[in-house]
Amino acid sequence: MSRLPIVDKLDQELKESHQELQVEIPKAIKTAREHGDLSENAEFKAAKERQMFLESRISLLQKRISDITSIDLNKIPNDRSGLGSTLYLRDLNTGEEIQYHLVFPEEVNPDERKLSAASPVGRALVGKQEGDDIIIPLPDNKLEFEVLKVVTIHVNLGKQDPTSS
Repeated sequence: MSRLPIVDKLDQELKESHQELQVEIPKAIKTAREHGDLSENAEFKAAKERQMFLESRISLLQKRISDITSIDLNKIPNDRSGLGSTLYLRDLNTGEEIQYHLVFPEEVNPDERKLSAASPVGRALVGKQEGDDIIIPLPDNKLEFEVLKVVTIHVNLGKQDPTSS
C-alpha cells in the first residue's frame, strides 16, 4: 500500500519535535538554571512551557499518524470523489475551469483550493462523478459547477490507472 504524503509530513514534524524536546530544550533549561534563582527566571519558565507544549504536540502527532495510517483506503470509493480526490470543475456561471482537492485537515489551504471533506464546500464535492452538477449555496448567491473529471486517491497514489475509471 502506498504511503500517504500527509503521513510523511507529520512524521517529519514529529521527528523535529522530538529533536527539540530531547536536545534543544535541555540546553535551554541548563542555560536558564545557570542564571540562578528559578522562581523569577523567565528563560527557565519559557523553556519548561515549551517542553510541556512539545510533549503534548508529540502525543497529538503520534495519535494523528496512527489514525491516518489506520484508514482503509479500500473503503474510499474509486468511482466517485472522496478523501484524496481531485475534482476538475467548470463554473456554470463563468465557464471557468477550476480544480478542488479534498484533503486531510492538516493540508487545508483554501488559496490552493485544498479543502477538507468536512467543510461545507468539501461536503458538497464528496461523492460526485463526472457529469454531475454541484450547487453550493452561499449567503449572497450560489456556486454552480459541472464535474468534468474526478481523480481519486487511488489514482493520486498510483494504485489505479487514471484511464480505467
